Formats: sequence, C-alpha cells, structure tokens
Amino acid sequence: MHRLAGLVDLEHYPLQQLESETGRTLIDSVRARLTEQGCAVLPGFIQPDKCAELTDETGSIADQAYFKEEVVNVYNQDPFQHYADDHPGRHQMVRGNAFVARDQIPEQQVVQRLYGDESFKQFLSHCFSVPKLYELADPLSGLCINVLKPGKQHPWHFDTNEFTVSLLTQSAEAGGSFQFVPNVRDADNENLASVDAVLTGEGEQQITTLDLRPGDLQLFKGRYALHRVSEVKGDRRRLTTIFAYSQQPGLMGTAERSRQLFGRYLPVHRETQAFDRLMD
Repeated sequence: MHRLAGLVDLEHYPLQQLESETGRTLIDSVRARLTEQGCAVLPGFIQPDKCAELTDETGSIADQAYFKEEVVNVYNQDPFQHYADDHPGRHQMVRGNAFVARDQIPEQQVVQRLYGDESFKQFLSHCFSVPKLYELADPLSGLCINVLKPGKQHPWHFDTNEFTVSLLTQSAEAGGSFQFVPNVRDADNENLASVDAVLTGEGEQQITTLDLRPGDLQLFKGRYALHRVSEVKGDRRRLTTIFAYSQQPGLMGTAERSRQLFGRYLPVHRETQAFDRLMD
C-alpha cells in the first residue's frame, strides 16, 4: 500500500502510478494549465475524511503565528523609501497575514509528512516540468502556515521562490479569495507598467479569482505572477499550508525576509544572497 493511501485521493491523483494512463493524463492537464496561467488547482487532492484532521492540526498551532501588521508595497518593502513618483513601489498596502514557521510545526503533523514525501515531490516535478524539486533548506520558510484572521488580507505581492504549492486547510466564512495575474514579470524584467496597472485597477480585467475549498492543492508559479488573498470576512480565519520547493538544493531565504515574515532569523540566513536580480 502506498504510504499516502488514506490521505491523498490516489484514485484521481495516482502518485504511485505516474506512468499509467490516468497519471499521464493528469500531468499533461496540470502542465497545460501551468503553461497557460501559471496556476493549477487539484480539487479534492486530500481525502474528504482527512480534511477535518488537517484543519484541527493546523488550527492547533495557528495561534503561534507571528503577526505584525505592516504598511508595505508590492515588493514587501517600505513604500516610504525613495521611489520615483510613477514607480509602483510607492503604492501603499496593509499586510495583515501571519505565519507559523516550519520549526513550529510538529514533525508528526500530516503536512510535514506530505511535504517531504518523495512520491509527492516526484509528482510535483513532473507537473512543473523540471528534473527534480528540492525542499527549501530554510528551517523557517520551507514549510509554513499562512494565517489570515477576519478583517485581514494578504495584499498584492510576488513570491520569493519560483514554485509554490499550497493546501487550503480552513476556508473563511466569506472573502479570502485567491486572486492572481500570471506572468506579470520575468527573471530579467520587472515590467513596472504591468505591475502598476494591476495596483491601480487598470488591469482589473486580467485578474483571475479562485475560491478554494479545504483539501484543494494549488500549484503556482508565484515568483512572476502578482497575487493576493482578499479580505477575510465572518468569524473564521483562513488557514493555508505553503510547501516551498526549488530546482536548486540548499536554497534559503534572506535574513530581512525572514525577519519580516517570522519576526526572527537564524545565523544561516545572514549569508544568504538573492538568487535573481528582481527587486524582492
């Protein structure tokens, strides 16, 4: 029996038989969506009877999340620093989400088991059309839980890692929609005009909105796609587990980004350099 049997819906997502007809059809479909939109959602990836366990586990540690509401720009930087008048970095937003870091998530939790599972990583590498995916070496940001309380939102931003995989474990009563615009920039060009168009509402027609359900797995190329989570409404917080992978082994976050997201950084973060030339 496959080690993820009972957790993952292996009938529809055959991690144990990727070369089967069902497996090849699935991978081809995911690749097409990632190529076209930079995003693919796998509904019901987690078995329905396991969703409650996931909600309980992530909910049990959600109060440990580091929270500091900050005024930021789209690059998660201080918008009050010097920018030209027409630069999108001048656009101010309030970041209200909180994070539980990897070293706060108990090893026995389901999300820890899933993150490091070799068949899961192999499946993801096929989907992203890369030879191999590595877990981030970062002891804080490789695996984390994103917590959005009612009245809070995660404003427009880019991810620091190229490949992001997320699993919704608790949805908001209302609001809390994931919104994105694919391919706003690339590794060599910030495309400031395109960023500005989204921030000012002129590019509203480009926005795709997803209403995810607990147990849905999302594959996303967030380094180049502008994205946000809209304001959470009602009495229930929104919980998402984020699995971060890279094509390069040993990738770490910077000390400044770690401080911003987790309120702390470790000695290993002091030596980390950005892996591309983009602003964030």
